[in-house]
Order: sequence, then structure tokens, then C-alpha cells
Amino acid sequence: MSLHPALAAVRRGVRAVLDPLDPGASVIVACSGGADSLALLSAAVFEGHKRALRVVGVTVDHGLQEGSAVHAERVVEQMAAMGADETLTATVSVSAAGVGPEAAARQARYAVLEEVAERLSAVVVLLGHTLDDQAETVLLGLTRGSGGRSLAGMRRAFGGFARPLLDVRRDDTVTACQAESLTVWDDPHNADPSFTRVRVRRTVLPLLEDELGPGVARALARTADQLRDDMELLDGLAEEVLERVSSPHGLSIPLLAVQPPALRRRVIRSAALVAGAPPAELFHEHVLAVDALLTNWRGQKWIDLPGHLRAVRRDVLLVFESPPSSH
Repeated sequence: MSLHPALAAVRRGVRAVLDPLDPGASVIVACSGGADSLALLSAAVFEGHKRALRVVGVTVDHGLQEGSAVHAERVVEQMAAMGADETLTATVSVSAAGVGPEAAARQARYAVLEEVAERLSAVVVLLGHTLDDQAETVLLGLTRGSGGRSLAGMRRAFGGFARPLLDVRRDDTVTACQAESLTVWDDPHNADPSFTRVRVRRTVLPLLEDELGPGVARALARTADQLRDDMELLDGLAEEVLERVSSPHGLSIPLLAVQPPALRRRVIRSAALVAGAPPAELFHEHVLAVDALLTNWRGQKWIDLPGHLRAVRRDVLLVFESPPSSH
């Protein structure tokens, strides 16, 4: 009997990530019990065991829903039944201070997965984001005017994490689970219209597909791939510029001011992050205001930045510093 096309698509994505790994290596699969992550775990077990890899299923309990601990236990049992070599629950405490609940949960989840990967000496953590997730990310970035970085969407691999399913549709992960008779958990948050991403998923993207024709999601995901290459090139060039203009006392304004805007503003953003500005709170408007200290100098005293930070022009140097205490 031939393999179902949806199952083949999921396994193909996972195989591409696992192929370069050495036999005996440990691979973590983050699994919520939803269709995407269950399909991912199933494919990782199938492809990983053929390559003598150790597959560890990890479910993260954010404690944000009633009965989350019981649900985590069920997911652990399910992962074990699916053939994972080891299973565990990672419990996190989510603090939404300064960011929204979604961002806070994501930060906590990635942090604990990194800890687990380090403890188990895992070579990669697999995440179940699909092509549809990528399309939603690009569309949200477009509507927020967040620039190329947001439009480039989610990276296929970063810092020990990988997303094997970015070419796979969400419908295919659901079908793959049905083909393997896997019981899927539907997260109530995924149907809550108070979340912007849910409205994009359930209303906006389907409307675009209806009005513009099928293929909108794939086009958005394709745009992310194209922009990602451009962004990585520009970011690499900006790192080289940052190294050239940096000194122990600040950034050289004469050297930085003559750079093309795309590079200059990336250097400013990178320098602000290094100085302690929180990435989620450092917006394009902040970068433009600091840029004006170089290109439109009118005697501005300083630019206040998030993270108890400010940018100051001192003669030929751009300096990022903490303001003096008022106490």
C-alpha cells in the first residue's frame, strides 16, 4: 500500500533535517498534543530510528489553562506509545511583564527547551510550525509595518532549533495524524478570537483565499523564504560595519553616517540590543530617532530607549548608556 501523500510530506521535511545527524545523537521534539506536533513526533520517530537517533518527546506545561498538568500527563503517555525513546514534561512559569501573554509563553517555552536540550546533550530541538504558521507570521508583520525582519517570517533553523514542516500545510499534518490514527488535542486558545493570530487564521487568510484565489498562504511563505536570504545578507554586512565603527567609547559617527540606510539602521539596532534594549520593545521608531542623531543633527539631547537606556551624541561618537539615577 502506498504512503499517504500527507504522511509523505511530513516525513520528507523531517528527513531533510535528520539526514546530516550522526547515529546515536539525541533529538528533542516539542510536542503539545496538537496535530502539527504529533505529526512531527511520529515522523521523527520513524525517520530517526532508521538513522539510529534517540528521539525525546518533550511537552511544555505553561500552567495557563485549568487541567494543564493532567493534559501534559496524557501527552507524555501518548508520546511514549508512539515510540519516543524518552518523554518528559517541562513546567514553566509565564510572566507577561512587558510583553503579551503569547510572547511571554513563547519566551518561557524556548528557554526551558534550551535547558532540556543542554541537559540531554541534544543536537537539535524540532518545532512543529507549518507553512500556514509562516503565512500568518508574514501577514501579521505586513499589517504591523514591521519591516523586512518580520516579513522574513520564522527561520528554518536557529540556535539549536529547527522547523522541518515549514513547507507542509496544516491540513496535511491533520491528515497525517488521521492516517496514523493519532488522537489530536485541540487547544482552546487556537479558537479564541481574542488572539490576533486566531483571527488571521480563521477569518483573514480564508477570506484572502476566497477573494484572491487559492495559493495566498504559499505565496506569503515563499515571500518569507526570499526575504530571509536578503535579510541574512544585510545582517551579515551590518555586523561587519558594526565591528569597524565600534570603539570602547562608542560608535564612530563619521564612519557610520556614510553607510547606506539599510546597513546604518541595522547597526544602530544591533548596538542598542547589545547595550541592553529588549528586542520585543525596540521598535523601528526608536531606530529612526537614533538615526536622526547622525543624519539630522539639530542639537537633540538624547533619545530614550526601552530597557532604561538612551542614545547620546557626544562629538563624533554615538553612545548608548543608562541615564544617571535620579536618586
